Amino acid sequence: MLYHFLYPLHNLYGGFNVFRYITFRCIGAIVTGFLIAIVLGPYFIRLLQRNLVGQVVREDGPASHFSKRGVPTMGGVLIISSVVISTLLWVELSNKYVWLILAITIWYGAIGGIDDWRKIKKKNSKGLSAKAKMALQIAGVVVVGGFLLNQPGFDTSLSFPFLKDVKPDLGIFYIFFMVLVVAGASNAVNLTDGLDGLAIGPTVVTSGVYLLFSYLAGHAGLAAYLQIPFVPGAGEVTVFCGALAGASLGFLWFNAYPAQVFMGDVGSLAIGGALGVVAVIIKQEILLVLVGGIFVMEAISVILQVGYFKISGGKRIFLMAPFHHHFEKKGWVEPKVVVRFWIVSIILGLMALATLKLR
Repeated sequence: MLYHFLYPLHNLYGGFNVFRYITFRCIGAIVTGFLIAIVLGPYFIRLLQRNLVGQVVREDGPASHFSKRGVPTMGGVLIISSVVISTLLWVELSNKYVWLILAITIWYGAIGGIDDWRKIKKKNSKGLSAKAKMALQIAGVVVVGGFLLNQPGFDTSLSFPFLKDVKPDLGIFYIFFMVLVVAGASNAVNLTDGLDGLAIGPTVVTSGVYLLFSYLAGHAGLAAYLQIPFVPGAGEVTVFCGALAGASLGFLWFNAYPAQVFMGDVGSLAIGGALGVVAVIIKQEILLVLVGGIFVMEAISVILQVGYFKISGGKRIFLMAPFHHHFEKKGWVEPKVVVRFWIVSIILGLMALATLKLR
């Protein structure tokens, strides 16, 4: 929005020329997203408290989590609001990719919001059924995927980190792969959101890495030099990634141990869905497994635990899944688990950046 209002004034005053640069607007989105979350956070938390929007704690979870019961949840509304406002302020509004990402972010946030609200307001409710939640997630991806596949020149091949010559083309089947990436990422972030600050830390890292990849994918010269797919218009996705990183840092201010607010499904589903669509648009879908490795490991731990439990007749691989609870059961205090997971996330982010040169 600011781009459309202020950049045309560069003919009157040269200083407004900075609004043409994606890097400047990305920094603006980071700062704006952070400030919106920081400023509105206390008011939003009090609003949740007044309306008794408190965390529901599972009875079979670690005993240390019982103290979290009643802590305000659905803080993801704050994240989504900060991201949407800062993105719209700094992005070039004619960019179709940004609108698709925002659409998925809001749609997945709405799914999570309904799920959260049912759990909170209906006694003994488990929220939306798994089938209903998955059906709604898939429906959103199919709509977005259908739009992308109808765009002239949209690339349905896959790009593999470290392998520059391996690019299988999925054709029409790409939409099924897209469902796997977006819905999978959404649910993986949701599973990770079990400790104070655990999910939002890797979100900052992942959005920061994709911020750089989005900028490179939208620059023909740099994309050719680094041998990554060039996606015209993808540069503006950088602004969205910046807004997400800034809003996540702002939310972390209140979500750090001991948390004053939790993001809830409204936040985790929206964040995962957004990261999944970003990965699809800039053609770095496989890279999400690496840079979002914490989310992937959490999801795999649940799959392995459930599968082995059924096959073995009741035996378990982990003391509790998702596997951040496994470390709690082994005696690690919550902040130690969270910070060590952040460290792993940063290392994975650096490895993802290394793929730019190791091809």
